[in-house]
Amino acid sequence: MVDKEGRFPVEDVIKRNFETGFYKTLDGVEHLFECARTLEPDKPIKASKVAMVAKDHILSHRDEDIQRVYNIYMRINLFLAKYNFDSYMMYIEKNREPEKQFYLPRRDNLKAYVQDLQDLEDGEIKFLAVSCPPRIGKSSTAIFFMTWQMGKYPDKANLMSGHSDQLTKGFYKEALNIIANPEYCWGDVFPTVKIESTSAEDESVNLGTPSRFPTLTCRSIEGTTTGAVEAANLLYTDDLIKDRKESVSALRMETKWQDYLNKILDRKLDNAKELMVGTRWNVDDPIGRMQNLHKDDPMYRFRVLPALNEKDESNFIYKHNLGFSTEYYQNLRRTLDKNEWMAKYQGRPFKREGLIFPYEEMQFYNGTLPGEPDFVIAACDVAWGGGDSLSMPFLYVYGDVGYIHDVVFNTGDKTITRPIVVGKILLHKPQMVRFEANNGGHEYADRVDEDLKAQNYHTNISSRMAQGRNGKIARIVQYAPEIKRCYFIDEAHQSEEYRKFFNELISLVQIGTNEHDDSGDSMAQLMDFWLHGGGRCEAMERIF
Repeated sequence: MVDKEGRFPVEDVIKRNFETGFYKTLDGVEHLFECARTLEPDKPIKASKVAMVAKDHILSHRDEDIQRVYNIYMRINLFLAKYNFDSYMMYIEKNREPEKQFYLPRRDNLKAYVQDLQDLEDGEIKFLAVSCPPRIGKSSTAIFFMTWQMGKYPDKANLMSGHSDQLTKGFYKEALNIIANPEYCWGDVFPTVKIESTSAEDESVNLGTPSRFPTLTCRSIEGTTTGAVEAANLLYTDDLIKDRKESVSALRMETKWQDYLNKILDRKLDNAKELMVGTRWNVDDPIGRMQNLHKDDPMYRFRVLPALNEKDESNFIYKHNLGFSTEYYQNLRRTLDKNEWMAKYQGRPFKREGLIFPYEEMQFYNGTLPGEPDFVIAACDVAWGGGDSLSMPFLYVYGDVGYIHDVVFNTGDKTITRPIVVGKILLHKPQMVRFEANNGGHEYADRVDEDLKAQNYHTNISSRMAQGRNGKIARIVQYAPEIKRCYFIDEAHQSEEYRKFFNELISLVQIGTNEHDDSGDSMAQLMDFWLHGGGRCEAMERIF
């Protein structure tokens, strides 16, 4: 079918060219992009999706005419910059020297964060909180996002806030520099949007037409906001808690929360987006409180980008020798207080009040056992997936001293965990193993026993009913002194699985809410088994 002028509709042309394989060629990719441009006036969303396909395809031709490929790629990024945050970031720094660019060297590492911001813009979520280490680019990324929002919606007011005037002045200067400095190509993306006024005193930038509430106002949480600021489009807060010293005061934390509610949040209009960035010093900081209030709301997203990943490797090694190496972060971890490291660099806030197993009270060894043990036992807290972990520590006993030499700690279902459990039993050869019998745990134990016998291995396996969740915490507290006397593998020698197990253990609180208590529950079972359930061997004189 053709239109009145004898032309095929653009969408039919695109479909036909995909079928013929034309778009696998460089000419074809350029044609696809031109089709997107043709579609944009009537179908902008579909046009942006077509252009995204062209953007994905163009990189497969990077070994051809490199200058032509680059030119097409940047034309596509310019076209998409109004719709796609990644394309916006790629384009506006195109004239900067590669070693001076912010985004491109960090792009691969920050892609989850950038996609979160895209989802915030697209309405997939309405609130985003991001916790990550200092100096990895979290604030700069957010400021770039703010300048994107300002260009897209110049007549809507936005508010940026932080813990001090010094911090917000930095926000103001950086945002204005991106918009006004010709080193950036912001004006190419938004050619019709002009700066109407700026004020260093008020830390404000207004675009488009004069307005009572400027397009951007930066104001500290300690400053005056009533009647002076508004967040009709985006409310962005960054590091509302200044430092660790402020975070340890319950009174100051409550005061800061009330200031956030009454000075900042109440300036946000209905349907405005919210971005909250910060170091997670305390579970009762604004991010923590928002998470408790909205943890079951899919429109609220809480992103943690830790310094070291589950393999104990840096998440922030950037191009051009930027960022931070694995060795850098591991050295910091050895230097800093454990709680400061976990909060500032791993996104795991302090829970000092009510901690059952403070890190400084735990005992460690380097993973090398002192010889042949008197005996080995294990206890298993069975789980069936769904977020809970099957937790199974192995205890090597030397007299009255116990070493937690290995663990199974896995969120998989029984088809995944049972072979792992069987394998670990065959590896460590415990004389006795106890399984929690609740929720089918006794059947799980029977199947493990069958699997072991099929491999011609026999050991004493038992199961026992456990108390409910409230009883679990009481039992963990009851056996806390014995657990603290055990030796755990130190951080430098922990496996990924062991690290997850141990970090959950030292995060448990006696008063408050624990998202998971599987590691602590299995350790309490293990101590009970060792001390009272037959898991103790004593030397005696032979009677025959």
